[in-house]
Amino acid sequence: MKPSDSLNTLEPVANPADPAGSPLHDARVSLVVTGMTCAACALRIEKRLNKIEGVTATVNYATEKAAVTFDPTQVGPDELIAAVEATGYGASLPATTPVAGDADRADGALARASVLRRRLVVSAVLGLPVLALSMVPPLQFPYWQWVCLGLATPVTTWGAWPFHLAAFTNLRHRAATMDTLISVGVLAAFIWSLWAMLFGHAGMSNMQMDFSISVDRSAGTDHIYLEVASAVVVFILAGRYLEARAKSRAGSALRALVELGAKEVSLLRPNGEEVRTPIDALVVGQRFVVRPGEKIATDGIVESGTSAVDQSLVTGESVPVDVGPRSSVIGATVNTSGLLTVRATRVGGDTALAQMARLVEAAQSGKAPVQRLADRVAGVFVPVVILLSLATLAFWWIKDGSATNAFTAAVAVLIIACPCALGLATPTALLVGTGRGAQLGILIKGPQVLESTRAVDTVVLDKTGTVTTGHMSLRSVIAADENEALRRAGAAESGSEHPIARAISEAARQRFGAIPTPTSFVNVPGLGVRADIEGTAVAVGRLRWFDELGWHIDDSTRSQTTSSESLGHTVVAAGWDQRVQGLLVVSDTIKATSKEAIASLRALGLSPVLLTGDNEATARTVAAEVDIDEVIAQVMPDEKVAVVRRLQDAGRVVAMIGDGVNDAAALAQADLGIAMGTGTDVAIEASDLTLVSGDLRAAATAVRLSRRTLSIIKGNLFWAFAYNVAALPLAAAGLLNPVIAGFAMAGSSVFVVSNSLRLRRFSPLP
Repeated sequence: MKPSDSLNTLEPVANPADPAGSPLHDARVSLVVTGMTCAACALRIEKRLNKIEGVTATVNYATEKAAVTFDPTQVGPDELIAAVEATGYGASLPATTPVAGDADRADGALARASVLRRRLVVSAVLGLPVLALSMVPPLQFPYWQWVCLGLATPVTTWGAWPFHLAAFTNLRHRAATMDTLISVGVLAAFIWSLWAMLFGHAGMSNMQMDFSISVDRSAGTDHIYLEVASAVVVFILAGRYLEARAKSRAGSALRALVELGAKEVSLLRPNGEEVRTPIDALVVGQRFVVRPGEKIATDGIVESGTSAVDQSLVTGESVPVDVGPRSSVIGATVNTSGLLTVRATRVGGDTALAQMARLVEAAQSGKAPVQRLADRVAGVFVPVVILLSLATLAFWWIKDGSATNAFTAAVAVLIIACPCALGLATPTALLVGTGRGAQLGILIKGPQVLESTRAVDTVVLDKTGTVTTGHMSLRSVIAADENEALRRAGAAESGSEHPIARAISEAARQRFGAIPTPTSFVNVPGLGVRADIEGTAVAVGRLRWFDELGWHIDDSTRSQTTSSESLGHTVVAAGWDQRVQGLLVVSDTIKATSKEAIASLRALGLSPVLLTGDNEATARTVAAEVDIDEVIAQVMPDEKVAVVRRLQDAGRVVAMIGDGVNDAAALAQADLGIAMGTGTDVAIEASDLTLVSGDLRAAATAVRLSRRTLSIIKGNLFWAFAYNVAALPLAAAGLLNPVIAGFAMAGSSVFVVSNSLRLRRFSPLP
């Protein structure tokens, strides 16, 4: 097959190399599927796509999408769309951006809900009087059956037309779905009633018969079931309408996320002129102005100005973040105070907001392992129900000799059956849970993550950038003249890019405002720097370097160095006039929220382990400050995977939290990988959960949300199974009226979706 020309819009997926050594790349696309009405529909499409060589597909009934990975050398998107259409459903490629795609889906859902509402209102106005006339004897009058027939006919034809059309389409493809059951049940009740009125005892010869909608055990009585045919249509239309509305609300969090972005930007031209232009016209490298109260148009670097930026809409962090020149900013966040000039670094689909939307959408399209049983049941559900209905019809006809009793029970079996609740149980909870997570700055990469959070008992935390800020800062200055030591050392270090040097020079600038400019700057790798500061030769570096230089070091200086280093701090000496004049104590800063986060993780039953490449003393100092008892120190980057594997071999289920490139392999090895959103792209890609804000407290919130979502899914599946397990035997036993069956069937789907919507109220606080 010839791959489609539209492949250039698809996302490549790396595959292992082929035997010849040339790399292969699969493509991935998310098809928009229309016409699905139940879980059985989704399963049929999924099976059809997976039969194509080189294709792996997952179809989600709730999101109405098919996530397809395929080999572009064997098949293209056009063939995938044709395969879906061959099963009787519609398919199309998604919009070019997540924002447009989700907006289109929302518009489509609202349009379908509007059509359902119109059909529901007309059917209810005509159908409910039929139910009332049939159930209340005082309302019965001569020829009332014919009035009911006139009211019920448009309900069972026009009102139920979507069910009949879907059933006919499925019949053409030799398949049966939920619509088949509804259509057969409604038509059977209507045709039976029409036959009884024209040719039976319920006809013209017996206009005032005693009508009852319950199963009559006496043989030979001809009942009409117009109230069944009309009421079932009304109830199921009501259920479909409420389900559509609820599903639309379930996806509201993702829609809110993708709609956060600014629509226009104040573009700054090279001549300094500001031009207001649509955001789509902005390209990487261009500068734009952000005034107080405005949204930052796209991801970028601040070139001038200082301000506080409210990132809560993207990261979930309520405290504004101070930014200034060289600070990174995220598109869709709000500038609260100062005027900023920003240079765009990522635009369109490459922005952090767009990537978040894609991750959330990918998670919503997947299937949790807990859904597999429901899928297997849904796959055989409709044929089994049809056979059960026929068996029920035969049993009661043979047992009682009453076609009426047999027919009532058989129709009740058809109407009560509901695989929809099974199909909605997992995806609707995922839809709401992942959307709520995105609002809180938590990205759940896939539904399988939910299963992992349930069993985790150990959380391994990388130290630098996770428990600590990853930025060195000056803790103290030990010198006879602290100000002079810091001023000269800061000036000398200002010529270096080393993290320790930057910490010292920034501390000097903060204290003095301005520091001297170094001359004759010399960097000695691994040891320190030398420079002339206002005519004086100043050296800053390791104490042993000064020994090599032969400079004087008094005993108290050596003692203080040893004491500070034993606490896990880094000590830098500063000297001039051939003598060490002072010590500067530098260390990584523990995040203000780390201790609280560790306590929250403990409350969830997780045992924290600190993992770091630093020396034992430094690691123990940090661990003591955040109340971690178990420490694994002096671990090389390539040894972190072995540490995680060793914990797993000991029977522990491990979650790993990290942020660096050297954490990526360990994140992938762990049972649950959690990446800090402030970390590297490699770490984020290897993880299962991403904490956009970089706040460690969000890890506990993420675990709680994942567990809560899994709990909702299991509750949904329990009630969906319990409903069918209890209802089908009652219907087959002749103890369930078809009207009540129709109401219960519609209500089961609404219950499952409504139960999932409770996740919208999930609070980050325990």
